[in-house]
Amino acid sequence: MKWTYDWLCDWLKTDLDANQIADVLTRTGLEVDDVISPIAPIAAKIVECKPHENSDHLHVLMVDDGTKKLRQVVCGAPNARVGLISALALPGCVIEGHEIQSGKLRGVISDGMMCSPRELGISDDHSGIIELDEKTKIGTPVIKSETVFDAGITPNRPDYLAVRGIARDLSACGAGQFIDKKIPELKPVKSARNVIIKTDKCPTYQFCEISGVKIAPSNDTIKSRLAAIGINPKNAAIDATNYVCYDLCQPMHCFDADQIHGDIIVRNATAGEKFTDLFGGEHTLTDADIVIADNDGILALAGVVGGARGMTTNDTKNILLESAYFAPVSVRKTAKRLGISTDSSYRYERGIDPTVSGVALAYAADIIMRECGGKITGTGIGGAIKTPDVKIEYSPELFTKKTGIEMDTETQSKILTGLGFAVDKHGDKWTITPTPARVDVVLPENIVSELVRIYGYDKIAENAAHHASDMAAHNDGDLWLKNILASRGLNEAESFGFGNSATEALIYDDAPIKILNPIVADMDTARRGLLGNMLEFVASNEKRGFPDVNLFNVGVVFDGDAPNAQHTQCVIVRSGNTSPRHWTRRNRQVDIYDVKSDLIALMQNQKFTVDTENAPRWAHPFRYGAIYQGKKKIAEFGELHPMVARALKIKTNVVIAVVDNIENLPRPRRAHEPVISEFQPITRDFAFIVDNDFAAEKIVATARGADNRISDVVIFDAFDMGDGKKSIAFTITITPTENMSDGDLMNLQNSVIKSVESKCNAKIRDK
Repeated sequence: MKWTYDWLCDWLKTDLDANQIADVLTRTGLEVDDVISPIAPIAAKIVECKPHENSDHLHVLMVDDGTKKLRQVVCGAPNARVGLISALALPGCVIEGHEIQSGKLRGVISDGMMCSPRELGISDDHSGIIELDEKTKIGTPVIKSETVFDAGITPNRPDYLAVRGIARDLSACGAGQFIDKKIPELKPVKSARNVIIKTDKCPTYQFCEISGVKIAPSNDTIKSRLAAIGINPKNAAIDATNYVCYDLCQPMHCFDADQIHGDIIVRNATAGEKFTDLFGGEHTLTDADIVIADNDGILALAGVVGGARGMTTNDTKNILLESAYFAPVSVRKTAKRLGISTDSSYRYERGIDPTVSGVALAYAADIIMRECGGKITGTGIGGAIKTPDVKIEYSPELFTKKTGIEMDTETQSKILTGLGFAVDKHGDKWTITPTPARVDVVLPENIVSELVRIYGYDKIAENAAHHASDMAAHNDGDLWLKNILASRGLNEAESFGFGNSATEALIYDDAPIKILNPIVADMDTARRGLLGNMLEFVASNEKRGFPDVNLFNVGVVFDGDAPNAQHTQCVIVRSGNTSPRHWTRRNRQVDIYDVKSDLIALMQNQKFTVDTENAPRWAHPFRYGAIYQGKKKIAEFGELHPMVARALKIKTNVVIAVVDNIENLPRPRRAHEPVISEFQPITRDFAFIVDNDFAAEKIVATARGADNRISDVVIFDAFDMGDGKKSIAFTITITPTENMSDGDLMNLQNSVIKSVESKCNAKIRDK
């Protein structure tokens, strides 16, 4: 999005300069990539004109640019002559998107360029260099130099595609006062034409007919502003639609009314129907494309591009000006399929203000009639302008709950009204109606986001009620989880919220949640889990020679296509070797006990059991385990199934841990809770004889569950005794909560022995 500083000042009364404006916008969410203050071409007088020695049409000019030193310029214009005052673009000037530089033309130095009216953006005349009045002062700018802002617009902020929308945001930030310009109303005039809408993709379509026009150039203000942002001015009629498109974010089109036969019909195209656009390109349409037509056929591709038939030319006498709202998804699908991107489609795809079409129509009609004359001889409307019924129930307390920042209700109300939102207060219950241009604001959390943005992200750290460490201690968010995993040598990976249906079919039993209009072909689902993307990361790294990865990802996954059918999952993936090869240590491949250790760290010393049954599709059936607390599955871990690895072309070994819902994990203790007992920990060793096929993990869990004071159990020895038996030896750590006598300690030991012997079919070793 580009706009000029003086254009912005039509909507904003401000004392800030362009760079200060750019800083405010960037701080509040609109990143300004560049502020361009171009060098304007200046008036220069030709004092010498000689033929170029190596060309039959070029001239070597010596021009006076007001610096008392003549400048040599090579020029090919047929009207170049001594005494002519014309426009000189000095090195550094940007003309039609190209920066002028000193250089040689046919072996002769040219230190600038003489400009035609078209190159100056004044008209389409390119027959020669511009001829200025002989009274023009040498060295003065020929055209007004416009300071231009260039900013990247995120898809969620279509209101930033209007200069008016940018001005309103700046006003809310305190960067100036918003000017609510009064645009002349368009009074209804009965027309012989009707609007017939035959599709639900066009809620409203309006037009006005302006008869008796004489096509003329736009005024200097509109011409200079359009030229500054890279739009070549054509004539007042076409320029008006381009200007209003940028000013109000309402795409429009201007037809030659004499080329339209009958009513305006908004309909779906017939499959196979042909359409030639105003650039001469021919397209074959489908029945999903929306077109503007008359009795003779298609006039325009709705929301995308106008047609060759009915286009406005310099001979046009009567104009039909359209302003409409088209469904964003429909416009996007058509534009994407045909490979056409225009200012119009760019805006419709993101969603424009559905209430501005009438205002924009009156605005453009007024501009045209001021320059081209004529009068309105007919108006028409199909459908109805519908104001979005978005009312958000909000409480000012939500702001502090979500951000940790204290902001009084008066400040909140002032910011919201500054953004154009209507605020209806009933005590601490507010009903907020966003301005129709803010199609992205639909939830209370959006209101919080707007308040933070305007309040200033840079103020959060100094005014926050909680520091980051306090928030982690109070279990806010997933920072505590990420800190634990990062401390174990894992690197955080980030992935999109989409998945690949082919990959998901390999690893999940549930059907993929397909996306109707994916951004790219191989990201065509709302992801069921994080594992698919993580495995693609492993495959990509291995392909590039980096098989050893240790990654984790915490993110939202989807349970279905209903609102809020989602939860937060954590996936850990380790592959290759545990460490690089080195002479000081023995290297080994990662195994399932590495990711099991990661999960144990997340269990915060709480008791759990492990079950090895019912391995999921992604896991090796004999190298898998699931961690339970009671009957609740907390997490699972295992080695990647060889068939899945082969399908994804992964050759290295991969081990995986999945916490399907991080809400099931035990949270860290709060800051005020004691972490370390004031009593000395006590350790005791045990050894039991069990069957060879009995899982050691079950012995550990049983021993740990024998008494609440047992905080840890670690196996330190295991060996085969023959006859189908094995010995398992472990150490328990006891964290007393009060003084323990020898009798208390003996009772605890006996409790461990009794529990393990009865539940694990084990026998205590006496020697």
